[in-house]
Amino acid sequence: MSGTLLYIEDDPQIAGPVARDLRDRGYAVRWLQSGERAVEEAEGCQLAILDVMLPGLDGFTVGQRLKKCYPGVPILMLSARTSIDDKLQGLEFADDYLTKPFHPDELAARIGVLLRRSGSVSGAPLALKHLTVFEEENRIVEPESGEEILLTGKQFQIFFYLLRHLGQIMTKEQIYEAVWGEPYMEGDKTLMVHIRYLREKLEKDPAAPEIIETVRGIGYRIKA
Repeated sequence: MSGTLLYIEDDPQIAGPVARDLRDRGYAVRWLQSGERAVEEAEGCQLAILDVMLPGLDGFTVGQRLKKCYPGVPILMLSARTSIDDKLQGLEFADDYLTKPFHPDELAARIGVLLRRSGSVSGAPLALKHLTVFEEENRIVEPESGEEILLTGKQFQIFFYLLRHLGQIMTKEQIYEAVWGEPYMEGDKTLMVHIRYLREKLEKDPAAPEIIETVRGIGYRIKA
């Protein structure tokens, strides 16, 4: 992923690691500790990340101003508040609402979804470890060799289902029912077999997978 993100968080101990992680993922990050200059700094940004509890103007006020000035820029609210009333207030103008504490992979996944939905990264290839994925063309390429990796129908469906939920842990039941269109039967090894063959095509070392991660006892995910 790439693009410029406006990040407003007053606590440096929270903002520092988050900003570094996002930069490591290829984003440019403009970090502000208050919302006073948010409208000016948002120019040219593809997405805004706002903490609710800010000094001076709170995140809700800042978000409403940003949405009025830049209606096409997605807004992701961050808050330690978990009440439904706070979430509903935020979602009146924001595009997503993530409660603290959160995992960096989940934040990155939600950012990716919002950017793709807004068209900010439409057509941009996704770098996934040693692979390049052209989502709109449904193609997977290994840049070192230039070879396209061809998948069977079910392998393709499994991979792109996980990719659409980048960073999220998907249960075996969710994957099976989405791909096969029928209820998952406990103990069925069909999905596991397909994942093994998929790893043989995608992973540098199928025995130590870096792309499709097994979450023991739950399911699988593609790490962002």
